[in-house]
Amino acid sequence: MTSAAGLAAQFAELILAVLLAPMLTGWVNQCRAWLQNRSGPGVLQPYRMLLKLFRKEVVLAHNASPLFRIAPYVIFACLALSAAIVPTLSTDLPLNAAADAIALVGLLALARMFISLAGMDVGTAFGSLGARREMMVGFLAEPALLMVLFTASLISHSTSLATIVGTLAKNEFVIYPSLAFAGVAFTMVSLAENARIPVDNPATHLELTMIHEAMVLEYSGRHLAMIEWAASLKLFVYSCMGLALFVPFGIAEGGDSAGILLALPVLAAKLAVGGALLALIETLSAKMRIFRAPEFLGIAFLVAVLAMLVRVLLES
Repeated sequence: MTSAAGLAAQFAELILAVLLAPMLTGWVNQCRAWLQNRSGPGVLQPYRMLLKLFRKEVVLAHNASPLFRIAPYVIFACLALSAAIVPTLSTDLPLNAAADAIALVGLLALARMFISLAGMDVGTAFGSLGARREMMVGFLAEPALLMVLFTASLISHSTSLATIVGTLAKNEFVIYPSLAFAGVAFTMVSLAENARIPVDNPATHLELTMIHEAMVLEYSGRHLAMIEWAASLKLFVYSCMGLALFVPFGIAEGGDSAGILLALPVLAAKLAVGGALLALIETLSAKMRIFRAPEFLGIAFLVAVLAMLVRVLLES
């Protein structure tokens, strides 16, 4: 692919991720409503909420520092760059060379650091509470996520996500026991990282249970819109990461426009199925106590380590 065409395809993939992320959140919420025998707010409700927030005036606390003001934009930029790094439509794009698993986890950690600092910046009790809980979840979830990515890298002998996806897509259909364990661990980590049930409930504002919402209570207007948009982007990134690692079929291997266009409906179908499965998991699960979250993520880490051991000892 030429440099101009590659940059155009990379930009298109980034814009697609930014525009589709709220729709994925709306689809998950709609599926949850259907499973609970409710009509639901509709798939486009996140777009209406973002539009309403962008129109509202920003209200800031008197002691808010510049970090509090720039944090929403930094968080959104980190998640947008993560969405561009993960191979969703093609494995032959300019940023694929930088699509290292460790760099991706670092970007996600940077976004977490800024939202936690912003939560503590104003000095409210809820903000500090949510920031501490967020750092606790990240401290336990990041090692498990790294173990999952390292397990996949042992198959392709590379930590590049594009190489991992290309290797898994080219291989014959084989059920890897290591990837089965890694898939379970990745699902558990995704639920925790995206503040979903059973670790957190994105639809509640109960001070004793909330994690993500506690950190953003002081935000309003366009700042809150950017944070909510970034949260949808994070769900999109984790969904695409899971699809790339465990369902890599349909992603274009070359950089031709025809392959990318064919990969688009495949991606939409996989996201629809994945969103429905996420809604099913949340419907069948109960919100656990916040003090049980370390046990939940500890099990995810042990399952991820087991996946790596299975790969090293049985599949090599």
